[in-house]
Amino acid sequence: MKLTYRPEIDGLRAIAVGAVILYHAQITILGQSFKGGFIGVDIFFVISGYLITSIILKELVTTGSFSFKHFYERRARRILPALLFVMLVSLLLTFAFIFLFPDSFVDLSKSILYSLGFSSNFYFHYSGQQYGAESSLLKPFLHTWSLSVEEQFYILFPIVLLITFKYFKKYLVHILILSFIVSLGIADWGSKNYPSASFYFLHTRMWELLAGSILAYFEITKGHRSKNKTLSLILPSIGLFLILHSILFLNNQMFHPSFYTLYPVIGICLIIWFSGKDELITKILSTKLFVGVGLISYSLYLWHYPIFAFTRLTGIRGNIINELIISVVLLVSSILSYFFIERLFRNKNFHFKNVLIIISVMVGILIIFSSYVLIKNGKINSYNITAGDMVSSPLYKAHCKFSTGEPDFLNEDFFKENFLRCKKKYNNFILILGDSHSVDLYNSISKVSKNEEFIIGLNKGGCRPLDKNDKNCHYNNALKFIENFNENIKYILFTHKGSYFLTNTGSEKDISSSKLRKLPLNLTQINNTLSYLKTIKEVNSNLIFIGPHIEPNIDIDIKFIKNNLDKNNKDTSNYDLIFVDEKLKKLSKQNNIKYLSKIDILNFKFEKDFIVDGIPTFSDNDHWNEFGEVYFGKKLVFNSILKDILFP
Repeated sequence: MKLTYRPEIDGLRAIAVGAVILYHAQITILGQSFKGGFIGVDIFFVISGYLITSIILKELVTTGSFSFKHFYERRARRILPALLFVMLVSLLLTFAFIFLFPDSFVDLSKSILYSLGFSSNFYFHYSGQQYGAESSLLKPFLHTWSLSVEEQFYILFPIVLLITFKYFKKYLVHILILSFIVSLGIADWGSKNYPSASFYFLHTRMWELLAGSILAYFEITKGHRSKNKTLSLILPSIGLFLILHSILFLNNQMFHPSFYTLYPVIGICLIIWFSGKDELITKILSTKLFVGVGLISYSLYLWHYPIFAFTRLTGIRGNIINELIISVVLLVSSILSYFFIERLFRNKNFHFKNVLIIISVMVGILIIFSSYVLIKNGKINSYNITAGDMVSSPLYKAHCKFSTGEPDFLNEDFFKENFLRCKKKYNNFILILGDSHSVDLYNSISKVSKNEEFIIGLNKGGCRPLDKNDKNCHYNNALKFIENFNENIKYILFTHKGSYFLTNTGSEKDISSSKLRKLPLNLTQINNTLSYLKTIKEVNSNLIFIGPHIEPNIDIDIKFIKNNLDKNNKDTSNYDLIFVDEKLKKLSKQNNIKYLSKIDILNFKFEKDFIVDGIPTFSDNDHWNEFGEVYFGKKLVFNSILKDILFP
């Protein structure tokens, strides 16, 4: 049974999806963040409850019967094609461009399979995923939990409503209101005692859907909505205020869903019930802009989360240009999806038999690919490796990847024997030079590269670029080695500690008593090193300068920071890595040397990169641990020219 079109409902959808997108994008506009944007989902629930109940009750009242076949056909046309298409494209992008850890790939595949079974809300609850947490922003299909809640409602509610209408019609509204009160009470209690279950499950979300159902019941049984002109002029404005206030001032630290959530739910109910063609809020929500966004709101909702997650995983978020490009991609994807997927499949001229065939094919592909990932434990290609796999065994040493920090390495039996064996097998190799941060680079590249790649690291902690004055470093032996095997070196990767500009002179065990000592950035020493390497490697393109290393500086204590502010109130306890990076860029350009900036490529954000899925990435304040070597190594390799070098 077709309902009268209400453009202001699409306007409400626009507000809902806009709030959710701003919340997940973590955008601040004019100093105002949107910490309560998650209530956009609650708005969708109320709208869904209102529309679905209106469809069912109108058919029951006018015909005395209800067609489950037609109802579920409409739901299938509305929900599944666009959802499955977004999943397929996302999975394709993941295989082609996103290099997830195996556990993340398994998680992605499981979330797809559970979504296909309308139960991803159960998966994310039982997998311990906290909605709104930093790690949750990296889960491409976390947002499908709300679709699962709605789908479960669509499956159960028509059956319950039909039985109630047929046998307990007299008490239908009483049952709806009682169910609303019970669900709200359980939600408020559950959010304080079982917050995850309360957030994800239908029984604590049902009251929001039933709020819309109750409105639909009164509208259909009365034959109209509010006829009070005064209230119709005032209450929609109050409703919009409650919604906007919730978006701006609620936050994910509050109990939710709970009595607090009544604010936006009451707000949307006021607009739905009291809106009218002569009322200001209705006119605003019915404008082409709001209606247009509302029409593509489902596609916007489907696309935004995987796009945000993938751009975060690849580290391309952060600057205004990239954010604008991401926004354009999201908008274009949603518009195309609406016109060529949603409208196409909802067109009744497109026979439902053909719709089912296409849906079945897409579901089959998703199940096959996801199952394959699960069978392979996420290790579907050489990109998907774990830190544990590489570190817990001598795998990369056995495949001609080894390093040394000893000054007399040329005389070591291990080095000589393995080097000659590997040289005979592969002939050419990649050489990595530098200090302890070069060791990080060597470990990262060794673990991320193909197994058959021949890689040697000549690196030792504390040894600056080919330092002639440090007898503990391998200056002479390194030069001799490079000169002897120059023709066999495919690439030289040179890196070092970034913080030449500032250092401390005190005990590392008692850093709070340390004193800072400014050192000049030793461009002369670095320049001499680059100049020498250029003469050894005749082709400049084969020499790549990488730096500086990321240094979160977690060991500096707060009192020490406060005691070491310069006259401009600048925190001098933190290394000025950006300053170093700019200097090294200029130096590399002067020498016509390729330079890879870890600052630019890794786009390190402490809150998301220092601990990933509960696992630290650093072993101290400036060195990666085994997990971090793989985590940052993937970003560094697959977002730079190193990818073409290691995976030609």
